[in-house]
Amino acid sequence: MIINIVLGLIVILAVWLAVSSIRIVNQIERGVVFRLGKVQREVRQPGFTLLIPVVDRMKKVNVQIVTMPVPTQEGITRDNVSVQVDAVAYFRVEEPLRAAIAVQDYLFAIEQVAQTSLRSIIGKSDLDDLLSNREELNKGLALMIDSPALGWGIHIDRVEIKDVHLPEGMKRSIARQAEAERERRARVITADGEFQASRKLADAAAIMTEAPGALQLRLLQTVVEVAAEKTSTLVMPLPVELLRFFERSAPSAPAVGAVGQPAPASEPKAEERPAVTNSATPELPPPGPSFERAAAESVAENGAARTA
Repeated sequence: MIINIVLGLIVILAVWLAVSSIRIVNQIERGVVFRLGKVQREVRQPGFTLLIPVVDRMKKVNVQIVTMPVPTQEGITRDNVSVQVDAVAYFRVEEPLRAAIAVQDYLFAIEQVAQTSLRSIIGKSDLDDLLSNREELNKGLALMIDSPALGWGIHIDRVEIKDVHLPEGMKRSIARQAEAERERRARVITADGEFQASRKLADAAAIMTEAPGALQLRLLQTVVEVAAEKTSTLVMPLPVELLRFFERSAPSAPAVGAVGQPAPASEPKAEERPAVTNSATPELPPPGPSFERAAAESVAENGAARTA
């Protein structure tokens, strides 16, 4: 009876040991075995594996890509601007054996290295680089984190800066700078348009100079455009050349003749009294060739009167 009980206990113990020696490693994990406290070089692959009861102890290491948000870090940039920057890091375990024995907690270690590296990047960069040159900063940050992580069997896939928090005063300054830049571009574009338009107008003026009839056609076209507005007043400009054409076409005014009267005996002599003509002062025509002829005739008349 006692022998049966002992045999039963031995069988139960054997079954328990057999069951306890069986381990299953998932596809996303790798098994690192410690035998009597000493790590085994062979990493257990996914699937069914056996361990020596009481002697072996297995630690499972996840080999999936880990997404770790880096807490917001506050720092001062190289151009003395206080900013707050947060980032995210993507990494995975490439060597489970080294990740299990080289560092106590590789997740905590990567987080601390990421925070330190992010602070260092903030201090080495300008504000413009943080806002516009993200790609280069991401590469530099990933390289800084990857340097110590290689010794832990961890590979950094990528690191990205998520957001840059600026003070309100700096935001307003950047907005004013952007507004001034937009205004400068608008003025340059306007000036360039005026320059191109002036060149076209100069070309058009040269063509109209060669063909005088084109100026008249342009004048008539302007009149048609103004008349289309249906206004009560129509202002029609007349070129000076047209007025000169009418002036040349008009007949010349007849010259005003001067009739000299002999001086009476009772009047004083010519040397005692200046000669006076009884001719009326001729009216001056408008400037032009006729005006010049009339002026010459008036001078001749005055000379004849003095001679008389």
